[in-house]
Amino acid sequence: MQKTFTLKTDNHSDMINITVQLEQWIREENIKEGIIVVSSLHTTAGITVNENADPDVKSDMLMRLDEVYPWNHKEDRHVEGNTAAHLKTSTVGHAQTLIIQAGKLVLGTWQGVYFCEFDGPRQRKFHAIVLPAQHKNR
Repeated sequence: MQKTFTLKTDNHSDMINITVQLEQWIREENIKEGIIVVSSLHTTAGITVNENADPDVKSDMLMRLDEVYPWNHKEDRHVEGNTAAHLKTSTVGHAQTLIIQAGKLVLGTWQGVYFCEFDGPRQRKFHAIVLPAQHKNR
């Protein structure tokens, strides 16, 4: 079971909570158990799991990533000028692997799944695939 999702990002850098979209798809497909892999289809956008309660966590993360990877760096040679976005994506990662149990994502109390935009605003895609749980007969 797999699906490609689309979303429109509104900011140059952002973390968009996609947990609800993923869980809705899991419910619609009646997936009870398995492993889900969620992957960004872009070199300048990633997927991460982080706190979903305090919005300051998102802004702090984006601020710190900007400190480590400033948008304009005199040594950058990449013609498109978005080297910082590529570095941020490599740091955050392009994909996450999660567990589905009892029809829901297994996440901690404060965790959510985020699409991380580092070169927006843009029309973006992310892909999810579910590997069903295998049960051996004993």
